[in-house]
Amino acid sequence: MVLSGLLLIMALAFAASCGGFSEDKRLAVGDIGWDENVAVSNLTKALLEEELGYGNVQLRTLDVDSLFEQVASGDLDAFQDVWLPNLQQHVNEVEDDVELLDPWFQGQTSFGIAVPSYVGITSIPQLNQTDAREILGIEPGAVISERIPDSVIPTYGLEQEYVESSTAGMLAEVEARYNNGEDFAFVAWSPHWMNQRYDYRLLEDPEDALGNLNDPAQITMMVNEDLPDDDPVAYAFLEALTLTEEQVNDLEDTINEVGDPLEGARRWANANREVVEPWLEAARYAEEP
Repeated sequence: MVLSGLLLIMALAFAASCGGFSEDKRLAVGDIGWDENVAVSNLTKALLEEELGYGNVQLRTLDVDSLFEQVASGDLDAFQDVWLPNLQQHVNEVEDDVELLDPWFQGQTSFGIAVPSYVGITSIPQLNQTDAREILGIEPGAVISERIPDSVIPTYGLEQEYVESSTAGMLAEVEARYNNGEDFAFVAWSPHWMNQRYDYRLLEDPEDALGNLNDPAQITMMVNEDLPDDDPVAYAFLEALTLTEEQVNDLEDTINEVGDPLEGARRWANANREVVEPWLEAARYAEEP
């Protein structure tokens, strides 16, 4: 036992002398629980801790309002899943205390109400012609969770009820109903692994009841205004991080296969060194005196 303890101490000291992890290097990153956010935040944690010497990158899952408030106050250093213009109002409320980085997602987003392809309709008002009784939804803080009950349902006189849930809860319900061949509607978006698993279609919105949610969005991240000075390494890493839709889907698939977000992100990073190395190089360059 004593020998093992001495060996551990020696290993830690050696790692520190070689630029290994330091308990002084910490970062707090917000996570809304959406799959692309879980994927990118765990990828960030894995790389900062294992490649850039961070002793602890803490991931905190919070609601939308809390995420913006805590990045603005400095309780969080970053939040990596800011959809614009979807979350523009939240950004406006904290814009003096945060910095928005360039979009990290390099693909084309989509967002809306969907049905499995076997339901056989193409537009939202046709939902009343189906046996669907619910529109399966996501978190209460999401803009679409306000837009569907407040605008979409009254605009089209829909008979369906919007049911809020966690993203994970909604997807579990989608899986069960899809496998049973039931008529149902749900909130769908891209990038997301659901696009590879389910055959579905986004419904047309002829009255534009979803408003700007019908338009392609940018996915960016925001950091506390002091992060560039307080932690130039983390800032450089976050600023350099970019992923295509194919890469996001592959990362999410790996996480699902492994069953653990951090281990899945770690394995994906090891298998995609050509993707992550430029981010690490940017961070290492920022660390140089």
